[in-house]
Order: sequence, then structure tokens, then C-alpha cells
Amino acid sequence: MGWSWFRVKARMKNMSITKKDVEHVARLARLALTEEEKERYTAQLSSILGYIEKLNELDTTDVPPTSHVFPVTNIWREDRAEPSTRETLGAPPEIIDNCPDHEGPFFKVKKVIE
Repeated sequence: MGWSWFRVKARMKNMSITKKDVEHVARLARLALTEEEKERYTAQLSSILGYIEKLNELDTTDVPPTSHVFPVTNIWREDRAEPSTRETLGAPPEIIDNCPDHEGPFFKVKKVIE
């Protein structure tokens, strides 16, 4: 029995979850639930949907859609190349001495390409 948007919208009017719904979702998620878990999840999900039904009663016509409660923006630093110096990285021999494995002035790493 597949889920369609029309079926979901029809169910949203009722806002109740049945034990059969929980069993269906558990089967899709490959979860083995006990009878006690099925009853508990049915009650919990019905409670959550009841709360959503209460929220649907609010008038939100003038409320813009958001993804966060607070405005969220990324703060990026300018991406610019800077020359490395001995003060920031150390002298080349010091850098090589700190690596786990090296051969001469080169880092030695495990082969990652076949």
C-alpha cells in the first residue's frame, strides 16, 4: 500500500496515527518493533500530530516562510593566498621531522589510488 500526497492530505485532516501506520513505517525502515513499542510510538506520533493540528489553527498569512527562528548567515573570510613563512610553519627540516613518515624532503603517505 503506497503513500500518495492525496492520502497524506486526507490523513492530515484526521491527524491520527494507527498501529498499522507505525508497522508500515517500521517495515520501510527495517525495524523490528515489539508490540509495546508499536503502542508507544502510535501514541507518541498521534500526540505530535495533534500538536501540529493545533499549530495549523493559527493564522500565518503574514508570516514569511523561514528555515530558522533566527536569521542565519554564513560569515566567510576573504579567501586569499599568503606566503608561508618560517614563523608560521617552521623551517622545512622541522616540518619534515614532525611528520610520521618521510623520505628525504618528501612526505610519505599510503597509496590511495590503485
